Amino acid sequence: MSKKNFNVAVIGCGAIADFHMQGVLAKEECTLYAICDNATDDRLERRTKKYGPQVAVKDYRELVNDPKVDIVIIATPDKTHKEMACAFLRAGKQVLLEKPMALTVEECDEMRKVEKETGNRLMVGQVVRYNENFKRAKSFVDLGAIGELVFVESEYAHDYKGSRGYDDWRVTPEREGMIGGGCHAVDFLRWVAGNPTEVFAYSTHKYLTDWPVNDTTIAVYKFPNEVIGKVFCSIGVKRDYTMRTCLYGTEGTIIFESRGKEIKLYQVDKQGKFYTVPKIISSNPVGHNMTAEISDFVDAIIAGKPNPISSVEGASTVAVCRATVESAKLGAPVQIVYPED
Repeated sequence: MSKKNFNVAVIGCGAIADFHMQGVLAKEECTLYAICDNATDDRLERRTKKYGPQVAVKDYRELVNDPKVDIVIIATPDKTHKEMACAFLRAGKQVLLEKPMALTVEECDEMRKVEKETGNRLMVGQVVRYNENFKRAKSFVDLGAIGELVFVESEYAHDYKGSRGYDDWRVTPEREGMIGGGCHAVDFLRWVAGNPTEVFAYSTHKYLTDWPVNDTTIAVYKFPNEVIGKVFCSIGVKRDYTMRTCLYGTEGTIIFESRGKEIKLYQVDKQGKFYTVPKIISSNPVGHNMTAEISDFVDAIIAGKPNPISSVEGASTVAVCRATVESAKLGAPVQIVYPED
């Protein structure tokens, strides 16, 4: 695509859409052309007043064949992703899709098939990759600051009680917490350690007993190069939101919180002794950094380069999460099958 000025449509006006709309407005090459939401409350009107798009509609289909729309950001409930993404791809739009890509591997496969058939772009917004703490931790690993990885762990602990979402979109039998929220932790560990080959998981259901899914899961993974890993995910845990992450290597350890203001870096000195006090690296992470995510997507379009996060990456994270859910149901290890690139 040779043009350098893009009309963007944001589908969905829930809380997460604010970050997307702000990101569009912050990108010089973009115009927030349209927004869409079919909710019966006044969210569409409120965001129209706040962000000033040229068009505001309740039915996304009104934008599918609008020739003025170049890029579409889909920030709607997960169960709607496949239908919308496929429609916009077939209409010649470039699509940035909120995580998780979908709730099933099959839906991911269908979207990727349409992406290939149309030649249009489909990027999945795994926004943890744009959080400064996660980015810097990965850079330390890549630079060999802690030697070879041995064990990696991350968690997604977030109390959903009282946060069922508009029209109960979070409360569906397909939306396991491991997929809807745990995908953040899974995606980061995949990004830093590679694709795990096997998972063994246990789940329980003691917090959100009126929800149709397990609310707490612990999963152990086999990663490449004999690295082992763990993800803890709870959507009912009674504490502040956290994605505490620890990366253990042969020559050091990295510990941080997703929203923390510092990263602890333990390293072995030249004599082979650990520092008694870790290096404290100050940081100021942006939790939902859709501004950087959108900027990268648009820059890739302009330069004709691959998406910063491909659809196969989004689909692979879903594959790991679904295998985790399956292992917990079976009470046995599950081999993880990944989509073809």
